[in-house]
Amino acid sequence: MKQIPLPVGQLSDTDLRLLRLFQTVARCGGLTAAESELNIGRSTISRHLKDLETRLGATLCHRGRSGFALTDEGSRVYDAAERLLAAVGHFHTEVEEINDRLRGRLRLALFDKTATNPNSRIAAALGDFARRAPAVELELHVAPTHEIEAGVIDGAWQLGIIPTYRPSPALDYLPLFDEQMYLYCGREHPLFARRDAPGGERAIWSQRYAGLSFHSPNMDTGNRFEFTRAAQASDQEAIATLVLSGQFIGFLPDHYAAAFEAQGLMRALYPKRFAYTCQFAAIYRRSPPPSRLLEIALASLRSAHARTRKTSVRHVR
Repeated sequence: MKQIPLPVGQLSDTDLRLLRLFQTVARCGGLTAAESELNIGRSTISRHLKDLETRLGATLCHRGRSGFALTDEGSRVYDAAERLLAAVGHFHTEVEEINDRLRGRLRLALFDKTATNPNSRIAAALGDFARRAPAVELELHVAPTHEIEAGVIDGAWQLGIIPTYRPSPALDYLPLFDEQMYLYCGREHPLFARRDAPGGERAIWSQRYAGLSFHSPNMDTGNRFEFTRAAQASDQEAIATLVLSGQFIGFLPDHYAAAFEAQGLMRALYPKRFAYTCQFAAIYRRSPPPSRLLEIALASLRSAHARTRKTSVRHVR
C-alpha cells in the first residue's frame, strides 16, 4: 500500500482546517451532501480537497459522476484525522479548563433506540450538563456497539453509552440503566396467531431468525439459544423491519416494540423463555484521566440514573 508522506511535524492551522473539511466530506458521503454542512459551494470544497491531496501527496477520494468513494489512502488519512482532531479538541478543552473556562465540545456516541426506554435518563442528563456547561457544544452520534468502543478508545468520542457484554481493559464503565429484550414475530408470521402452548416453543428453532451482525448481547443470546441466523441487521430498526415483514423472528427492546404491539403488528413469543436483559453503561478511556468537562458529563449521567438503578424492576410478561 502506498505510504503517505504526511509531514506531521509541520502541520499548520491551514492543514487542520483542510483535514476538518475532508472529515466532514467523508462523513457526509460526498461533496454535494457536505455543502450545507460546510456552508460553502461544491467547487470550493473540491478545490480545498485538491489542496489537501497536494499537501499529502495522495489521492484521498474519487469524486465525479460515478459517485464518491474514499481511496485506501483516503480511509487511512480519515482515520488518522479523526484521532488527530479529537486530540486537538481535547487539548483546547484542557487549556480552557486551566483558565477555569469550561468550553469546547463533548462528543458522545449512543447505541440506537435508547430514547424510548423509560429507564434511560440520557436526555435528562444532557439537559443537566447543558445547564452546567452552557458554552460547551454537544455532538451526538448513533453507532453500533463495537464502533462506539473503538471510537472511545481512539479518542474520536469522549464518551459512549452501550449495552455491556465484554469489558475492555482500556475503558472504564459507569452503570446506568437496563433494557428488557423479548423475541418477536410480525402479524403475518405463521406463529403470530398461535397460542404459546406448553411444548410449542420447539417450533421456534425452525423459524428464520434475524440478528445483529456484530458482537453484542444480541449476538451472544442468539448463539446461546443456538438460533441459525437467516438475516443480519446493522441496528434494531432493521431487525424490527425484518420482523414486520412476517418472515423472520428477532429480539427487540420491549419499550421499542410496544408501539408495534399496540397496533397489533407484532407480539412476543414465549416471553418467559426467550428473553434477556441488557445492562447499559457509559464508557470512557481509562487513561488519561477524565477531563473536567468529562467529569461533569459523568456526574450528570450518574445523578440522572441514580434513582433508575435503585427502582428498576424486571417484569416478565
